Amino acid sequence: MDLLVQEGNVQVGRRSKYSDEFRHDAVALYRASDRSSVKAVADRIGVNHETLRQWIKAADEADSLNGSAGGLSGDERAELARLRKAEREWQQEREILRKAAQFFAKEMK
Repeated sequence: MDLLVQEGNVQVGRRSKYSDEFRHDAVALYRASDRSSVKAVADRIGVNHETLRQWIKAADEADSLNGSAGGLSGDERAELARLRKAEREWQQEREILRKAAQFFAKEMK
């Protein structure tokens, strides 16, 4: 992706040192890494983590415009978000019950 902009006869900006193919591969690597930290993936491929984060954001926006965000439709994404929220709630409830059981086990001794 070139960042050169023509203003009259003067070029403003600079050419990116990373090819579009490299950017695409970097985003694919991040997505295939089970969403491990952006910093870990960026360190592994030798780019700044903010640079990789911007590439991921741009790719996500492009995917949502193309309707190919992970192969899920809008309804499926909404359902996935709802299920993930419910799972977080169940995990919190389980943790509360585990702590309560430990507390009452101590009280009975």
